[in-house]
Amino acid sequence: MRLRPPILYPLFADLETLDGVGPKTVGTLAGLKVTRPRDLILTLPVSGIDRQRRSTVAGATLPEVITVEVIVGRHIEPDARGRPYRVEVHDARTMFHLVFFKARGASLRKRFPTGARLIVSGRVERYAGIAQMPHPDHVAHPDDSDSVPCFEPVYPLCSGLTQRRMVQAVTAALKLLPDLPEWIDAATLKGRGWPRWKDAVINAHLPKSESDLATAAPARERIAYDELFAHQITLALDRAEMRSAPGVRNVGDGMLRGKLNEALQYQPTDAQKRVIGEIAEDMASGFRMNRLIHGDVGSGKTLVAFFALILAVEARGQGALMAPTETLARQHFSVLGPLADTLEVRLEILTGREGGDGRAARLESLKSGEIDILVGTHALIQPDVKFAELRLAVVDEQHRFGVAQRKALGAKGELTDMLSMSATPIPRSLALALFGDMDVSVLDEKPRHRKRIDTALASVTRMDEVMNRLRGAVAKGRRVYWVCPQIDGASPAAAEERFRKLRAALGRETVGLVHGQMPRSDRDEALEAFASGRTSVLVSTTVIEVGVDVPEASIMVVERAESFGLAQLHQIRGRVGRGSEESACLLLYHPPLSSAGRRRLEFLRWTDDGFRIAEADLSLRGPGDAIGTAQAGMPGFRIAELPQQSELVVLAQSDARRFVKELRGPRSTRVDAVLTLLWLMEQEKMIHVIPER
Repeated sequence: MRLRPPILYPLFADLETLDGVGPKTVGTLAGLKVTRPRDLILTLPVSGIDRQRRSTVAGATLPEVITVEVIVGRHIEPDARGRPYRVEVHDARTMFHLVFFKARGASLRKRFPTGARLIVSGRVERYAGIAQMPHPDHVAHPDDSDSVPCFEPVYPLCSGLTQRRMVQAVTAALKLLPDLPEWIDAATLKGRGWPRWKDAVINAHLPKSESDLATAAPARERIAYDELFAHQITLALDRAEMRSAPGVRNVGDGMLRGKLNEALQYQPTDAQKRVIGEIAEDMASGFRMNRLIHGDVGSGKTLVAFFALILAVEARGQGALMAPTETLARQHFSVLGPLADTLEVRLEILTGREGGDGRAARLESLKSGEIDILVGTHALIQPDVKFAELRLAVVDEQHRFGVAQRKALGAKGELTDMLSMSATPIPRSLALALFGDMDVSVLDEKPRHRKRIDTALASVTRMDEVMNRLRGAVAKGRRVYWVCPQIDGASPAAAEERFRKLRAALGRETVGLVHGQMPRSDRDEALEAFASGRTSVLVSTTVIEVGVDVPEASIMVVERAESFGLAQLHQIRGRVGRGSEESACLLLYHPPLSSAGRRRLEFLRWTDDGFRIAEADLSLRGPGDAIGTAQAGMPGFRIAELPQQSELVVLAQSDARRFVKELRGPRSTRVDAVLTLLWLMEQEKMIHVIPER
C-alpha cells in the first residue's frame, strides 16, 4: 500500500501546529473548508489593496484607501457619549482626522503622541467637509515602513474570521513550503513561462499588483494547471484501467437491429448512425467500453442507446437502462416497449414502486435470463437484483448519479460495457473536466421530424393578453406547459399560486399541477392526465425539465424566465416541439429587465443550438450555476476557473494521457513527482494503477 510522501507531512498536519493558530482560529477556518496547512496554501487571494505611498490625501477621489506619512497634531476627545475620538494629523499638504470609536484616550495618546511622524494607511472618506480615516489598517514608524505592504492581498473570509487572522495563518503555512520535485515537463514549463511550484505559490500569495491576481498571471496559472493536471491524471488512469480490463466481444448478427430499422417511422440521422457505429466498434473490441453519448435536447440519444441494448441481446446477453427518476424510467419503458414487442425482445421495468410477489417474479425472470432488457431507477443497483448475463449497462442523465452508483450498475455483470447519456449540452472544456475518463460521442444533429420552436419574450405586465391567447389555444385543443420558478430552494409556492389562478381562469378540470414535493402517485397521475389529454395545461416547477415526453404539447410558458440559466431554459423549451404541431415558447419576465438580461434571453430567440447556448451560459454564470453545483461528478476546483481557463483543461488532458501512455515504458523520474502531485491535490484514489518500482 502506498503512503503519502514524508515531504508532504507538514502540509497535512493539524492547523494548530502553525505559529499563532489556536483552537478558535481553527474553528473559523473550517468555514472556508480549510483544515490543514495544505488548504491554506491553496486558498489564494481574491483581490488586493493598493497601499503605495502618497504625499497627501488632497485631491484624492474619496472614499479611497490611501497610505500617507503624517505628523500628529492635537487630540480631540469626544464631547458627548457615543461620539468618536479624533486625532488631527497633517500630511505634506493638508490636515485630516484619524477617527476611533469606543476608544480609550490614554491608549491613543500613547500610540499617537503629538509631534510624532508616522505612516498611516486606511480608507479615507469625507465627513462634514473634513477628510477622515476611521481606524487605520496600518500604523508604522517611517523607519519601519516595510511593515506596510505596497500591495496587500485580500483573502476570502467566513463568519468570525478577520483578514489579519487569515494573513497570519497563511504566512505561517508558507513557511512550511517544501521544494517538491517538478511534475510538469520541462518543455511546457519553459514554453508557458511558469515558475517552479514553490515560487509559484509564494508569488500567488504575495502579489505586487492587480495583474498578479489575474487568472493568466504565471504563478496563478501554473497552480491552476497543477490542479487540472492532477484531476486529468486521475481520469486518465481510470480510463486506462477500464480500457485495459478484458471484456467480452459483443458481436451480433444484425437481425434484430435490421428489424428495428424497419420498425422505425423515420430514418436515424447521420449523427445517430455514426454514434451507433462507434458503440458497436467498442462493444466488439474485446475491451470494456466506457462511452458517453453527449447530445442536445431531442438529438435522439435514447434511440442510439436502444440500438446498443439490442446489440447486447443479439450477442446473447442482457441490457440495463437506469434513469434518475421513476417518471423518466417509465417514459423510456412506454417509448421502447412497443419497439421491443415488435422485435420479440422482453423488456421490463423495475422501480421502487414494484414490490411483493410481482417484484420477486420479475427478479427471478431476470436471473434466469428470460428478461432481455431491464429499465429502472436506482432500484436496479439493489443487492437482490441479479442478471444472468449483463453485457451492457446504460445510465441516462448520468451526471445525476454518483460515480459509485454508475459503477454499481456495471458491477451487476462480470465484464459489462458502460454507456452513459447526457442531455445537458456542455462546452468541450467542461466536458473534458467532467468526463475525461470516458470516450465521448457527440450527437450534433437533430432528427428531421423535430420542429423548430418559435420563442418570444413578454413582460408580465401583458398577463391579460397572455391569458386571452391561452384561452384561445386551449379552446383549439392545444396542450400547454406553464413552468414556474422555485422559491426558497425547493418550495413549489409559485407553481401552486399560478395553478390556483389558471384554474380560476380556465376551469378546474382544465389545469393540472406537478412539483417535486407532491407524493409520487399524485405526480404520476397529473403527468398521465396531461399526456392523455384529460387536462390541457400543466403547471409545474422544473421537474419536467428532463424526461417528460408529451408529443401533443406544443406551447411552453416560462414564468420569471430571467431567474433561469440559459441552458436550463433550453432544456425546458425542449419539452415542446416533439409532435406534428408548430410549437412556441413564451419567456415571461418581470420588469425592469436590464439590457444585459434582455440580451441573454434574446439569445434563445435566434438559436436552438444547445451547445452554443451552453457556451454562453457557462461564460455568464460559471460551471457551477450552468449545470448545477450539486450534480454528481462536478469537480470542485479551488483555483482553476472554468471557462476562463478552458485551454488549460485541454493541455492538462493531453499531458495526462501522454503520461499514462509513458507508464508502459521504462520508469522515469517524473513518475515520483506526479505521485507527489496526486497526494498534494488529494487525487490519490487511482495511484494503484501506476506501477511500483
